[in-house]
Amino acid sequence: MYWEKRLVSTDRGVFEIFQFGTGTPVCVTHNYSEFNHTGDAFAESFTQNHRVILVNLRETGNSAKAIEPYQLSMIEAVVDLESIRTELGFDQWIFAGHSTGGMIGLLYGIFFPMSLSSLILVGTAAREYTSTSKRCIYNVNHPQNSLMNELMALLKSPRLTETDRKLLSQKRTELSLYRPEKYEDYFSAGIQKKMSAVRLNFFNRELSIYDITRQLEKITANTLILCGRHDVQCPVEFSMEMSEYIPNNKLVIFEDSNHYPFLEENKRFKEVTEHFLGNRSLPKSVRLEER
Repeated sequence: MYWEKRLVSTDRGVFEIFQFGTGTPVCVTHNYSEFNHTGDAFAESFTQNHRVILVNLRETGNSAKAIEPYQLSMIEAVVDLESIRTELGFDQWIFAGHSTGGMIGLLYGIFFPMSLSSLILVGTAAREYTSTSKRCIYNVNHPQNSLMNELMALLKSPRLTETDRKLLSQKRTELSLYRPEKYEDYFSAGIQKKMSAVRLNFFNRELSIYDITRQLEKITANTLILCGRHDVQCPVEFSMEMSEYIPNNKLVIFEDSNHYPFLEENKRFKEVTEHFLGNRSLPKSVRLEER
């Protein structure tokens, strides 16, 4: 499955996107992932019924560079996405974000509510989560915190061979799977991504002051909040908290998932998201909690 590459020239610079599928447009991005023609497992979840636009943010792939450090911030990413939407000619699009992509989605919903027809947030949070929850693997009191930090530091090295990078990435990802022994089953599609060290470093500083919970009431788009019950990156209580504040939302918790419900419970994930987007009826076994 290869995605079509396109360079989009906007008033804020040139951005690299990858497209797949037809139908209602869905925008997908992540704060520090660097995508290519092999696509993305999360984005692929929406390709059956939608035209998915996978965006490389500033300083990733062949997208514009950051002239000033603030251009690496999440709110700047949202403004960049708006320029891409405008250039592509969409009055509105759906935004779907996983993890730090969901944090960008929250800001998008707050500051450009009229640009979004729907908002899908998966395994994310509206405030700093590493120091406030011992269930978070980035918390110093989590039993696997040291190992995760070691792997993240090693992955930032520009001197890594592709073989070493793949092995380290697998070890890091396994820490965020409910059943790590199924890694090969989940990640067998040939998708290859990189991590932008400069964006990750900026995000780690930005995260320390990140808290938009009091602004969540400004989100007017229909919102779907999804999270694995055992999520160690953005623990489930943060999804529950978002559901308390976002006016028009549906919350679904995946009982057999960690941070990747779109892989760990793939069939159910697609059933829930496509029902939310109006393309599929929902099995009686799936419960949506509405606010």
